[in-house]
Amino acid sequence: MVATALVLLLVLLSWAVMRWRGPALPGYEVAAGPLVQNVVATGRVAALSRVQVGAEISGLVLERRVMEGDRVAPGDVLVVLRATDLEARRDEARAALETLRRTDRADAQARYRQAQADLAQAEREATRRRELGERQLVSRESVEQAAQALVAARAAAEQARVAAAAVASGGALETQALERLRAAEADLERAVIRATVAGTVLTRQVEPGDTVTPGQVLLEIAADAPGEILLPLDEKNLALLETGQPATCVADAFPGRPFAATVYHIAPGIDPARGTVDVRLRIDPAADFVRQDMTVTATILTGRRDNALAVPNDALLGNEPGASRAEVLRVRGGRVQRVPVALGLRGLAMTEIVEGLAAGDRVLAAGALDPAELPRDGARVRLRAQPLPAPQPAATEGEDRALPAAVQGGAG
Repeated sequence: MVATALVLLLVLLSWAVMRWRGPALPGYEVAAGPLVQNVVATGRVAALSRVQVGAEISGLVLERRVMEGDRVAPGDVLVVLRATDLEARRDEARAALETLRRTDRADAQARYRQAQADLAQAEREATRRRELGERQLVSRESVEQAAQALVAARAAAEQARVAAAAVASGGALETQALERLRAAEADLERAVIRATVAGTVLTRQVEPGDTVTPGQVLLEIAADAPGEILLPLDEKNLALLETGQPATCVADAFPGRPFAATVYHIAPGIDPARGTVDVRLRIDPAADFVRQDMTVTATILTGRRDNALAVPNDALLGNEPGASRAEVLRVRGGRVQRVPVALGLRGLAMTEIVEGLAAGDRVLAAGALDPAELPRDGARVRLRAQPLPAPQPAATEGEDRALPAAVQGGAG
């Protein structure tokens, strides 16, 4: 009986001590270490420039020489149209030019030489009759007729000179014939549709046998340039973003091949319907496997501390997205103290404390407790120490690791 009573006394004493010390609750010891702040969002690969290739003339498609995904260079033939009428017009202009050079020019030069000879003869005849008239050997009327013939010969000679000059090399008629030939050749060249930029064919909307019209889009080419990723980010992340920030990206099609990118443009406006801001990332050219319109998850490194005093996110109370202050339940001397803290960088699992705590302080995992179980200020508790979350280093170029699906403080 004495032994039984002693055991019961010990049990009651133990229970009383435990009750006096308070419940055992999970918590952490505050420590300093590396911390990164990331923003994670999903977007799509976009080309900096999409070139729409269309027809300048109407015609029937004879050939289509490229497919989606084909690489093209400036000058490469893409589509060939039938151009029988344009070829006939070019041949006609070419024949007209040859006729001018070989026949019309020689004929005009001969007419000019004949007109010069006629003028010389008219000048001699007019001089002779004038002399005979002075000696009254011919009538006055005959002298006047010779003078009129001289005027007519001079006019004919001038007309022949102008005509010969027009068909001479570099003359007006040759210039006109050359322009007509060039215009015909330019029209014919439009029947062969060529690439104007280097890039990759994205879409085709034409097949041999189709009839096309001016302005109709036949092909679309993504011009070669450093690729980019378009990310619609939640506007609450705007304060964290800056141009030049590094990012690690993973395409859904290649989950094992992360690649580097850099923030190079942040849209000046907000989409009011979605509450997002468009952010563009410049892709590292080494990521040659990335294709247009691929779905990509990007992790943007927005902040980093090599030695930050931080607590796990579940130790914070009132930790609303974008908030700069929160509260923790610090345990000191076995009693709970509700302490306001100032927040800094927000990591995936840890948040920087810039004011309110010191290294070695112990805090409860208050966020993991039911609100009804939260101890009041001054209550006795026993802290059951939990390991701190492993640090999440920033991903570097070429590093192959799983990317988080969300970001503390909001993801786009």
